[in-house]
Amino acid sequence: MNIFKRALEKPIQKALSNQKSVLLLGARQTGKTTLCESLFFDLKLNFSEVKTRQLYEQYPERLQQELEKIKQDIKKMPCVLIDEVQKNPELLDLVQFLIDQKTAQFVLTGSSVRKLRRGGGVNLLPGRVIHFELDPLSLSEYGDRKPSLESLMLEGSLPGIRLIEDEEVRQWTLESYVSAYLEEEIREEAQARDLGKFGRFLELAASESGYLMNFSKLASEIGLSVQTISNYFEILEDSLLIHRIEPFLDTKTRRQLSKAPKYLLFDLGVRSMASKEKLIGSNEQRGRLFEQWAGLELIRNIRMNRRPLKVHYWRDKNGIEVDWVLKGSQQLTPIEIKWTENPTEADIKHLKIFLKEYPDSEKAFLICNAPRAFELNEKILVLPWHEISQVFAEKIKDDQE
Repeated sequence: MNIFKRALEKPIQKALSNQKSVLLLGARQTGKTTLCESLFFDLKLNFSEVKTRQLYEQYPERLQQELEKIKQDIKKMPCVLIDEVQKNPELLDLVQFLIDQKTAQFVLTGSSVRKLRRGGGVNLLPGRVIHFELDPLSLSEYGDRKPSLESLMLEGSLPGIRLIEDEEVRQWTLESYVSAYLEEEIREEAQARDLGKFGRFLELAASESGYLMNFSKLASEIGLSVQTISNYFEILEDSLLIHRIEPFLDTKTRRQLSKAPKYLLFDLGVRSMASKEKLIGSNEQRGRLFEQWAGLELIRNIRMNRRPLKVHYWRDKNGIEVDWVLKGSQQLTPIEIKWTENPTEADIKHLKIFLKEYPDSEKAFLICNAPRAFELNEKILVLPWHEISQVFAEKIKDDQE
């Protein structure tokens, strides 16, 4: 049973009720299989099971035969779940045919875009399936089980981790995730022969999460080529383990803006374990993790509510920076993250510069540890961390007006 109410459940049900098929992507352990347990299927296939996968690899026509029989028996189009479809991507051609022939509708889950692409499914059935991406838990999905902010920053939001009551067992489980998945399966995907260097890469990639990423510096420190580092990051992206955050570069002045991307590891618990930073030692570290938590929360909210927004950051050559910028078709929303209970004018100086630079921006936000929301000025609203979703409520209101 799924204790957490996932926001994607209703839109997936709506897509299925309109006879559409669904592709549900998400990193391992984000809860794809558990979410699907709340849906009804006439046939369930899990390609993580070796025998099941081998059967349909050797005899793909079996799927069509079985579905035609089911359709005949139930007198309607059957709904089929194929879990971990990237383990048999060649089957996508048959799935496309069965969708086109209205033989069945499908929910396909996967944790690697790279493996789907390798199997010739780079189009991922355009026009035939609706794509959804499942992230670790967003704050709104916890219900009454919300952890503390410090726990979220250190132990992350993977559903299976959050269900474990014992703190030590949570740590063991995260350690297993990193060693069994990141250090083995992802290393195998990367074809990394030097295990020590790949392990060092994962540690540095995790510890540098949220910073401007310098591939040359990483390559030099680890003893690998820049191309190899670039390939490793591409694999992490394709495996849905990191988010690439592009800088916001539009400007009408001569201000020189940073052009390097930032990367956020998809879960802070995995990040803390992979980076070997299992404790928070300073307010500086808290502030940095808080910034990453907020960035991940913004991304999760956008994706689970299918908002037409992108998350960027903004930084110039002098170090003037706004942590996150939400870009929509008609609106820019700058967001600053500060580890403080009592924000002052000094905490919003970069937001003021951004608002002056982009006068069409109607609202800016400071997310912090304040107990309640308040306005620092007519354009800048302070929000406590647990009310971060109000960023979108304000933005939607402005767009509608």
